[in-house]
Amino acid sequence: MAQDFRRSKAEAVGTGATLIYTAGASTHNCVVGIGLANILGSPINVSAFVTDAGGSFTNYLIKDAPVPTGSQLQVMDGGAKVVLQDGDQLKVISDTASSVDVWVSTVNQIS
Repeated sequence: MAQDFRRSKAEAVGTGATLIYTAGASTHNCVVGIGLANILGSPINVSAFVTDAGGSFTNYLIKDAPVPTGSQLQVMDGGAKVVLQDGDQLKVISDTASSVDVWVSTVNQIS
């Protein structure tokens, strides 16, 4: 079975937790890359985290990580992957309003 690569993105994420990706029902989903780019002229701190469908847990992939001016942070490296199950949500937040562009690469319906 061929793999189904997808991307999710958000522009100018700020101080409110922003939903970037939700795992589909009855499928196996895998995040293979998360890029967080500082779009401002000053340093920012960013977090990326996963909550389950019921909101009963939050698991940070990275928390309050500094991103210098004009830089991008790759949250996952070295071939790391994050498996998401039905309804899990990947969210991003910054300590500064309208400050980070987000790019997430996923593989859906892994067999």
